[in-house]
Amino acid sequence: MATSDIRLLLVDDDVELCELVTDYLHAQAFEVESVRDGDQGVERALSGEHHLVVLDVMLPCVDGFEVLRRIRAVSTLPVIMLTARGEDMDRIIGLELGADDYLPKPFNPRELAARIRAIMRRVARREHQIEQSASIERLIVDDVEMDLGARYVRRAGELVALTAAEFDLLELLLRSAGKVVDRKELFRLVLDRDPLPFDRSIDMHVSHLRKKLGHHRRGNERIKAVRGVGYIYTCTSIEV
Repeated sequence: MATSDIRLLLVDDDVELCELVTDYLHAQAFEVESVRDGDQGVERALSGEHHLVVLDVMLPCVDGFEVLRRIRAVSTLPVIMLTARGEDMDRIIGLELGADDYLPKPFNPRELAARIRAIMRRVARREHQIEQSASIERLIVDDVEMDLGARYVRRAGELVALTAAEFDLLELLLRSAGKVVDRKELFRLVLDRDPLPFDRSIDMHVSHLRKKLGHHRRGNERIKAVRGVGYIYTCTSIEV
């Protein structure tokens, strides 16, 4: 998809920031619509007219978290959260609710444009993989089964609700089950970018996966951290 075909929704009550970001993104050939409050943000996000939402946490009346909850209740539309710098809890909550990425304020509009392009590349790859999934429909590691075409996960026969990033992360870990996957490689393959200093995005996604999948039946941890290197999905059997 060309940049000029990407329609963005910016939800932020900071008028000056919206004008600055909109002008920059327009210069980068993105189409941008901006709204100032959460209720209108939900309405426009669910209109089906946009490819991605840039959503501020601090909104009047209805905050960004509630907006994200309402969007995720019915849509997988990509969302980038704008959080206050240093507010780790905002980032954690945003990712837990299904945000695709986050960017702390103040930020460089160039970085926002790079994040948007990275997410849209991931979406395009995901759609291509779904189209090509007829020959690789399932990936099974122990009691975890992934259907790559329908994009669902079952653990011991029960459905596990994952965000898009969590699904992609789990697929990479399962494909390399029993082997360490480099943390920087996970950033590049899952988030389509290199990690920034003190960037904990992948670690948060791993933490959420651990909680959702639980331990192995014998009580062993499924996803182990290898200090200074990355993560490994422990297993006893693999089936593709």
